[in-house]
Amino acid sequence: MERSEQAVEYKHSGYNCCQAVLKAFEDKTGMTDEQLKALGSGFGAGMGCMQATCGALIGANMVLGLNNTSGKPTVAQSKEMLQEFNEKCGATICGDLKGIKTGKVLCECDDCVRNAVKILSERI
Repeated sequence: MERSEQAVEYKHSGYNCCQAVLKAFEDKTGMTDEQLKALGSGFGAGMGCMQATCGALIGANMVLGLNNTSGKPTVAQSKEMLQEFNEKCGATICGDLKGIKTGKVLCECDDCVRNAVKILSERI
């Protein structure tokens, strides 16, 4: 199964968006399932519970930091990932993605998870 679809399956199995992305890259982290769950546990419904950055994007950035062997600073790659995610999803803030204030959903969680995994996969 493609890594992005596996991440969506994790999401449907009880992992939050951040945890699902982390779990999809478990083979790249050197961490156990329990450690990944703990690491991503504070980012369900976006950092700050829908008021800040999408958890899927946060998880992708965590994995990027653990796997940055490109020689390019992680912060520069993180900025690129954020910009690409914004282009694909329409926002980077969970509340905006879910249309909390506007009533207009820009990107469903499954697609945020898929996009975060695909964007990260291009870099590691």
